[in-house]
Amino acid sequence: MIVDTHCHLYLNEFKEDIAEVIKRAEAEGVHKFYLPAIDSSEIENMLLLETKFPGKCMAMMGLHPCYVKENYLEELAVVKTWLAKRKFAAVGEIGLDFYWDKTFVNQQYEAFRLQIELSIQYNLPIVIHTRDAMQECIDVVKEYKLKGIKGIFHCFGGTIENANEIIDAGFYLGIGGVLTYKKSGLAEVLDKIDLKHIVLETDSPYLTPVPFRGKRNESSYLKYVVEKLAEVKKVSVEEVAAITTANAEKIFGL
Repeated sequence: MIVDTHCHLYLNEFKEDIAEVIKRAEAEGVHKFYLPAIDSSEIENMLLLETKFPGKCMAMMGLHPCYVKENYLEELAVVKTWLAKRKFAAVGEIGLDFYWDKTFVNQQYEAFRLQIELSIQYNLPIVIHTRDAMQECIDVVKEYKLKGIKGIFHCFGGTIENANEIIDAGFYLGIGGVLTYKKSGLAEVLDKIDLKHIVLETDSPYLTPVPFRGKRNESSYLKYVVEKLAEVKKVSVEEVAAITTANAEKIFGL
């Protein structure tokens, strides 16, 4: 079995053919799909998908850093309400993103820390989104190391030094389609990282692996990530699938 630890299958890109998308993924051995939240506007669609595919699609709850805007306190109130209402797989995706806009940097930090504290309160893992803020995210996570937090640095694309700091903090590296991009440099980093620190993801519909780069990503394409990771680590695809699935089980308690 393979686990897609990060996929936005509830978005409009999948509205017309989600059943076929799930079926194609299962044909490739992908049987669990973890759905990270973005903001309040997509919660209903995410939970509907979870209801439609019980035991397969697992919802998270959180506020994505790119959606930390003027109304961020209202959005965080929604997150708090939902976490108090029912069980979620994780708090995510949360973090820091300084790529598009630095207007709300302080608010991003506030939202990140508050949601980490919610994960501690509800004993849930966290799924971290970071862009142009890798070290900043690592530094925040380190503040809570003694609180026993755990989770995933989703779509990891950092250095070997970043990877080792993340692992030392008790977190896993989420690896997806970027690994198949020649110029990413990710293969060289992962060559030095044990598989026991890695989980698989697609970030569908984004970051589609080669040979479908530029098209809509979907969970069945995880096989190309598995194949590339097996090549990098010089092991079988079966070993990659088994170890990364075991890692996902440790994080989410499948």
